[in-house]
Amino acid sequence: MTSFIDPKTLKSWLHDGGEIALLDVREHGQYGEAHLFYGIPLPFSRLEIDAPRLVPRRGVRVTVYDEGDADVAERATARLAALGYTDVHVLQGGARAWKAAGYVLFAGVNLPSKTFGELAEEVYHTPRVSADQLADMLARKDKVVVLDGRPVSEFHKMNIPGATCCPNGELAYRVRQLVPDTTTPIVINCAGRTRSIIGAQTLINLGLPNPVYALENGTQGWYLNDHKLEHGGTQRYADDSGNTDLRPAAKALAARFDVPSVNAQTVQQWATDTSRSLFLCDVRTPEEFKAGSLPGAQHTPGGQLMQAGDQYFGVRGARLVLFDNDGVRAPTVASWLRQMGHDASVLEGGLASGLSLSPAAAPAAPALATIDAQALAARIEREDVAVIDLRGSMQFRAGHIPQARWSIRPRLAGDVKNETRQLVLVADDAALAAWTATSELAGLPLAPLLLSGGMAAWRAADLPVEATPALPADSDCIDYLFFVHDRHDGNKEAARRYLAWETGLVAQLDAQERAAFRLPTAASHT
Repeated sequence: MTSFIDPKTLKSWLHDGGEIALLDVREHGQYGEAHLFYGIPLPFSRLEIDAPRLVPRRGVRVTVYDEGDADVAERATARLAALGYTDVHVLQGGARAWKAAGYVLFAGVNLPSKTFGELAEEVYHTPRVSADQLADMLARKDKVVVLDGRPVSEFHKMNIPGATCCPNGELAYRVRQLVPDTTTPIVINCAGRTRSIIGAQTLINLGLPNPVYALENGTQGWYLNDHKLEHGGTQRYADDSGNTDLRPAAKALAARFDVPSVNAQTVQQWATDTSRSLFLCDVRTPEEFKAGSLPGAQHTPGGQLMQAGDQYFGVRGARLVLFDNDGVRAPTVASWLRQMGHDASVLEGGLASGLSLSPAAAPAAPALATIDAQALAARIEREDVAVIDLRGSMQFRAGHIPQARWSIRPRLAGDVKNETRQLVLVADDAALAAWTATSELAGLPLAPLLLSGGMAAWRAADLPVEATPALPADSDCIDYLFFVHDRHDGNKEAARRYLAWETGLVAQLDAQERAAFRLPTAASHT
């Protein structure tokens, strides 16, 4: 039987000091339009894939919600119970009831970190330069280095001319080799505001003697002031560019913000504690993680762990144990996580600690029978199958199998209720298709098939592909967040709206949400 709670109860749970996983099980576009401040995006379409990673402890207190006018939350609750979660509740009336009770719904994504960035700038008075000021410095060929604090993939999309990619989590480890002269001004930028502010303040908190600034409003501010961006940039830190010059500063920074240092034995004991959730976080680069990490660790690149923590851990109040192999990156990142209100520690010895944890238990996806591209083409010709494309709506628009229909898990059963032909599913992730079919298509006279190799195999067979730029209609694309998508694509008004949203976040906080952050007082950091 489903356990329902009201908004007032949920509000008290969010601030009672206990662990809680607040899961928004709507699709990404719905989530981004309006959600609870601490809501973790766990789309119903990906529930079995992502829940074990985001919420590894099956006994943790969980609250699930949707819009309030559908049964998605209850369906998700049943699936969580099947995965072994034992303390799951549904917010009665969903997001609408939350708003009706007088609480705020927030648009956008990565809310806690973006709000924190605005508060950090307010508290630290992080120095900044405008786009015009930086453009003048570069035009004069001043001695200035621009470091882009975003991941390499984001940098590749667009960058300030002459900038070097150095994600925020790497700054403490690599800045001295990227900028060996201690008098050279450094400007940190991102796409908007948060990572510019946090990146610049990271170097300032570490005591770097260089003049350090955040680029006001990042690449969006640059574009809004009619300066040209470059695209396809590859200028980045060298893989062997790290050094430990700032290790003492990182250690002092961790001490300043009461970051505990814990040994492998302690973390091993924590892993057996059935009353607390534990996340072991490798904050190094993707290349380093791929080359070898600690058993049971997940890759959480440091800058993104601060920027988008809800992609890596879904339990508010959980233990986060960070590690590196240099003694610089983990304590620096942990200093920010502590200020954000998280229970973050640093593993003594890092990669060399010998710690070994069992990975989070994850169920194996059921198997679906498959059909190859040529066989599917023949059956489409005979009109005895219905092709259902489960990929992202924008991928479907860009190119799909002719005669295919787009659908998504929350709507799939309704979309095919009148279909008498055998279904063939198209998906990039076979596990996603398998879980979807198992929960939504059980009991069909003919079990659905999966296109082996997905659209890549279809294209490789040189079979026809159709693009439909307007289908599915925008209103049906519940997986896609239109709120942010135009801000980097030549739409100045979208960029302005986004920056206004970002700078307006703090004003939407209530007293409890603001108090959950642990930034220093204005007097304590001067």
